[in-house]
Amino acid sequence: MPQRREEVILVDNEGQRVGTADKYSVHTTDTPLHLAFSTHVYSPDGRILVTRRALGKLTWPGVWTNSFCGHPGPGETNQDAVVRRADRELGLELRDIAVALPDFRYRAVDASGIVENEICPVFTAVAEKDPVPAADEVMDWTWTDPAELVQSVRLTPWAFSPWLVLQLPLLYPESA
Repeated sequence: MPQRREEVILVDNEGQRVGTADKYSVHTTDTPLHLAFSTHVYSPDGRILVTRRALGKLTWPGVWTNSFCGHPGPGETNQDAVVRRADRELGLELRDIAVALPDFRYRAVDASGIVENEICPVFTAVAEKDPVPAADEVMDWTWTDPAELVQSVRLTPWAFSPWLVLQLPLLYPESA
């Protein structure tokens, strides 16, 4: 099945929009700076959802990461993009969506040489049920205690996405 065309918003170093590009062609060894978002989903009892990226993902396949990520499209708010991707990737409806790290940004290079280069606000949200992930996005998932996740990432950072490794100390500074 051919992939649906999805646009990402290109930005300059100050975060000002400078254009759009096709998501599937922009992620290369010289990826331009673009907008994204990262979301950490919690259960009502405070556990955090971590997911393992599908092996077919272009970047960091098979790596454990936060609940889900994505890119807002042209004319789409971050909040609307979070809702869209929660449904698409995990079959989840979310409540209490909030921005936790509005100014997060990072650049990282995958083992294959593909670069992620994003201004990437970090959101938190709550889900009332277990995910039903799309197989092309997520190969595994678990709910875990946030302190245990922080400890696991500290001990084995290579097993996790670079953005999660960078985000956790900012989300849980008392554990850093």
